[in-house]
Amino acid sequence: MTNLSQNPWPELPTAAWRETYATLHLWTQIIGKIRLARSPWLNHSWHVALYVTARGLTTSPIPHGVRTFQIDFDLIDHALRISTGDGARREFALSGHSVASFYAAVMGTLAELGIIIAIDEMPNELPEPIRFSQDNRHASYDTDAVRRFFQILTNVDRVFKQFRTGFLGKASPVHFFWGSFDLAVTRFSGRRAPLHPGGVPHLSDDVACEAYSHEVSSAGFWPGSGPIDFPAFYSYAYPEPPGFRTTRVRAASAFFSEALGEFILPYDAVRAAANPDQMLLDFLQSTYEAAANAAQWDRGALECAPGQVGVVRQI
Repeated sequence: MTNLSQNPWPELPTAAWRETYATLHLWTQIIGKIRLARSPWLNHSWHVALYVTARGLTTSPIPHGVRTFQIDFDLIDHALRISTGDGARREFALSGHSVASFYAAVMGTLAELGIIIAIDEMPNELPEPIRFSQDNRHASYDTDAVRRFFQILTNVDRVFKQFRTGFLGKASPVHFFWGSFDLAVTRFSGRRAPLHPGGVPHLSDDVACEAYSHEVSSAGFWPGSGPIDFPAFYSYAYPEPPGFRTTRVRAASAFFSEALGEFILPYDAVRAAANPDQMLLDFLQSTYEAAANAAQWDRGALECAPGQVGVVRQI
């Protein structure tokens, strides 16, 4: 078992937990789709995201008529917990489940609580999707790897929230998107963007177009996939302004991925740094500046000094 108190930015090579990563990704899609099925649409699909907690990931309260319920991944005790606003609570262990048995356990537990929900069983944004109720292929759960992943999420969530304090304009919460399995935060210029071309695999073009209806500078963390098969931080601009990708950013080891159209900072470079928080903040700030300067955002109106604990922002 990894001593995470002595190693707050733990190692997590993608290859070592690939099967667990795939299984957990699909489980989060099931829970995220339950939130989607009961939540009114919020701009840029913010109503579907999960949030980092002190123990894992949560949906936050979901409306169900006049009732509410909440679903939590406890990634410390490795359990799924479902709670209702009228005091009921159920939970079951994550270990030992395939995607199909997890799906059945979730839906059965919700039914016990009087919550009947139907969701689209096809995974989003993944190649070769299998219906949740039929997926017995994905059934891995390495508790140590999941604990490491959660520790990384708590650190990234903390630094992203600090970064968010330096912006007065519209900005997203720090939230976890289950489609792409990434923790992200987004800043907006306030201007409309050209229509997004769509074409995201297994994602409605309408959803993609709504998500990118306005100019953004977006950054995040994900465990890696495709051409970036290692955990990494990313930053991109939509629409990408001329000169963005050639800007030099303030973070050693960062580079622009032509395959993704994004700046990439390997997670291992951050965890090995003398000051991981500062390296990550430098990456976030300098890639944002690259986007804002190239697109001529009104930075004077949109930015402020980073927030300090207990100190009121000066006007």
